[in-house]
Formats: sequence, C-alpha cells, structure tokens
Amino acid sequence: MAKRVLVTGGAGLVGSHTAEYYAKRGDEVIILDNLMRSKLFNYDKESVEHNWNYLDKYDNVKKIKGDVRNKEDVYKAIGGGLDLVIHTAGQPGVPSSVRQPREDFDINAFGTLNVLESLREKSPRATFIYCSTNKVFGENVDKIPLKEKDSRYVYEGVEGISESMPIDHTGHTPYGASKYVGDIYTQEYARIYGMKTAVFRMSCIYGPRQFGFEDQGWVAWFIIAVLTKHPITIYGNGKQVRDLLYVEDLVKAYDKFAQSTIKHGVYNIGGGPDNTISLLEFVEILKEELKNQPKISFADWRPSDQKVYISDISRIKKELRWEPTVNPQQGIKKLIEWAKEVNPVRK
Repeated sequence: MAKRVLVTGGAGLVGSHTAEYYAKRGDEVIILDNLMRSKLFNYDKESVEHNWNYLDKYDNVKKIKGDVRNKEDVYKAIGGGLDLVIHTAGQPGVPSSVRQPREDFDINAFGTLNVLESLREKSPRATFIYCSTNKVFGENVDKIPLKEKDSRYVYEGVEGISESMPIDHTGHTPYGASKYVGDIYTQEYARIYGMKTAVFRMSCIYGPRQFGFEDQGWVAWFIIAVLTKHPITIYGNGKQVRDLLYVEDLVKAYDKFAQSTIKHGVYNIGGGPDNTISLLEFVEILKEELKNQPKISFADWRPSDQKVYISDISRIKKELRWEPTVNPQQGIKKLIEWAKEVNPVRK
C-alpha cells in the first residue's frame, strides 16, 4: 500500500535522493523547500533549483515551495495526514551560522520545532526522522588523543565516535548548537508525546546532485573547484579526516528505521572506520581522476573544526541491520561524473 511521505528540504542533496527513493517505490511524495541554498551562501546563481526541476520526472512527487518556519506551509504539506516525514531542511553551513546566528537558529531550531508540533497536531502517528549532525558533539571530539601521520590524523585508542559521546560542556559553533536543539526536541517528542522519531547524527554525506560551496559540502566543492579551475582553500593542514557516506546508503538507513518496530532511536551515521579520507588524500584522488593540478592554499583552522570525526556505526548496524555499500572510491567517481555532466555552480 502506497504511503504519504513528506520530505522537507526536498531539493537538497539528501532531500532529493530521499524523495526519489520513495517516488520510485510508488509512494505519494510531498517535498517542501524554499530554495534558499544559494542565498544562504551568497551565491548569485541557481543551485538546488536543478534538483527541484529534476523531480518533475516523477508524477507522484508534489512540490510545495514553502518554509519550515511557516506553520501554514507545513500544514499544507501535511495535508490530510502522513505516514513518514524526513526532515532534511536546514541551514547547513558552520561559517554562515557564525555570520548569521539568528537566522541559523530560526531555521534549524525553530523550524524543526514547528514541523514537529505541526505534525503532532495534524498527523501524530507519522514517523519523524531528523537529520542531525556530528557537530552536536562539538569540541568534545577533540579530547580524543590523536597521532599525526604523513597525510592524516588518526585516533588513538578508539575507532569511531559512539552515541555515548557527551554533547555538552564544550564549544559547538552556532550551527552545532541549533542542530543540537532540534536533536533534543526530536527525542522529547518521542518521550513526551509518544511519537515515533529518530535522530540520525550524520557525518560527511556526499553524492550526485550535491551543490557544494566552500562553506558547506566540501567533497562536491573540491570537485567543482578543480573542474572549473577555481582555487581551493584548505583550513588547517589538510590532515583532518572524515568518514564519507554515499547519499543513497543514507536514505536506505532512513527507510530501515521507518519500517522497523523501533519506537525511537538515536544513531551516529557515516561511512564508519572503513570509509575515511583526509583532505590531503582527497586532493590526491582528484589529481588522478581529473588529470588536473588543483590550486591549493592553506589558511587558519576554522572555529571548532574537528580534526578527526569518524562515526562508530556499530549501533545502527545492530539495530537496523544496515551498513554502507558504496565505498569512497566508487562514490567519488559517481559524483565526478555528475559534476562533469551538469557543470554545477560555475562563477
């Protein structure tokens, strides 16, 4: 039986792939997006409008141009009721949150509460999935001892960050703080109101239809910059490490939770210890794949930039029987092929 699925931020990387996944399955999909991504990053051309138009190929996708902060827009998207909401909408940039903390809070914190409360009022039996971030752990991550190697830092004594890592008594940046608020509210709506909710604390998600900018979406941005012969600034020494997760694998994890009998979950999700890369290592891959010499310069570390973040995905593997299937070598090639075809974000 077809379900009604709402994807907020449905024109973004995660949102558009989520919408496509459920559209292909035959569900009725509603996407809500205000198409603000370019404006948030001070870019004067269209970006996620490409994804918005891309979803026209599916007759069972209904598009609503609206804002998660506006109750009437959310009510319109909920309509007569929903089975599932994947809340991908948000202000995703750390530097932009430092420049505009009010707007960052308004979108990430209030926007999430507005969707949760609207859902509780109109469709309380729907499953709600919140796209959180590893930034909720803030600088606590940096308390783990590191070893410095030629091209990367590595953890000493642990393989990855588990859900038990503390999220308070540390620096976060406004972005980490606003996402933390949405994270906690999602948990409370399960505990207080009995709604089925999940928090996915995402690491580095990447894939086709990612419109990367210097402030956010660095995997796509590095590829776009090399293709368009733009310089790349690395903040720090380039040895910082992230675990990469291909976007289609992420969406499958959402669906695993939605179809499970688990009432509430909090999951760290990324590529895990087997799918890590440093910025310096990524640049070397681009040199080989694109047969081009990137223009690289270095600048000071950004505030609260975690030197290493690798997700411990053992809980989600156990509870949802999920694991990544696309490794970075495969996924990066797919993203490069898309970027060559679409030529995104040319200045």
